[in-house]
Amino acid sequence: MGEREPGSDAPEPKLRIYFLPNLFTAANLFCGFVALTYIVTADFSAEAANPAYKAIKIALGFILLACIFDLFDGRVARMVGVESPFGREFDSLADLVSFGVAPAFLVHRVVLRDVFQNHPQWGWFISSVYLLCGAFRLARFNCLAAMAGTGGGKEFLGFPIPAAAGLVSSLTWLMIHLDEKGAAPPKWRWALPVILLFLSAMMVSTVKYPTFKRFDLKATGTFWKTIAGALFIGSIVVLREKVLYVALPVLFTAYLVYGFIRPRISRKMRHEIEEDEDAPLDPNGPG
Repeated sequence: MGEREPGSDAPEPKLRIYFLPNLFTAANLFCGFVALTYIVTADFSAEAANPAYKAIKIALGFILLACIFDLFDGRVARMVGVESPFGREFDSLADLVSFGVAPAFLVHRVVLRDVFQNHPQWGWFISSVYLLCGAFRLARFNCLAAMAGTGGGKEFLGFPIPAAAGLVSSLTWLMIHLDEKGAAPPKWRWALPVILLFLSAMMVSTVKYPTFKRFDLKATGTFWKTIAGALFIGSIVVLREKVLYVALPVLFTAYLVYGFIRPRISRKMRHEIEEDEDAPLDPNGPG
C-alpha cells in the first residue's frame, strides 16, 4: 500500500485518520473492554450473588454507554465532513468487541452457564452463533459500503449489531432487576438464549432498518416533538433507573419490530399519495 509505479508522478496516497470521530470509536471500544472485565470477573458463587449482579449491572451500563458513543461517531464524522475507510473499519472492530463479544459473554455468564450446566458446550455454541452472525453482519456492511463507495447508505441491511447488543443488555438489566425484587417469572432465564438466537438471525437477515443519518441536531422540529423530548429527558433525570428499566427494552424492541412493519407503512403511504394525485381538483378549493 502506498507504492507507486516506476516513472509515475502520481502523489503517494495517504491514510487519513481523523481525530474526533475516531476518539468516539475508541471510547466505544474502551467501554466494551471494561464491560468484558466486569463480566469475566463476576463471581456467581452462592455467597457472592449480590456482588456478581452489581458487577453485571456495571458491565451493562458500559455496553449501553458504548451504544451512545457508537451513535455519535459516524454523525460527528459526517457533520465535519471527514468520513474515511479507516474510520469505518475501526468502527467495525470496536463494534465486534463491544456489541459482539461482550453481549455473548454476558448471556453466557448470567444465563447459559446455569441453564446448560450439564451440557456446557451448548452454552458456548449459542454464544458463538451470536458472535459469528455479528461478525458476518459487520463484514457484509463494510463490503457493501466499499462497493457503493459511500458510508453505507440510508438503510441497514439486517438488524444493526449495536441495537442487538442494546436489546440484550437492557432486557438482561430488566430481568436482573425483577429477579432481585422477586417479581421475575420462574423460567425467565430461558428467554435470553431464545432472544439471542433470534437476534443472530435478524442481524444476517435482509430486513432493512433506517440508519437515522438524516437526524440533525440543528434541525427544527414541531412544538409537540419538542415537548415530548423534553418530558422524556426530564423523566430520565428525575426517575432514572425506574424509567430506564422499562424504557430501554421498549425502545430497542420498537426498533426491531419497526423493520417488519416498515414496508407495509411505506406501501400504505405511497398508495395514499397516489390516490391524492389521481383525485380531481376541487373547484372551490384554495387557489
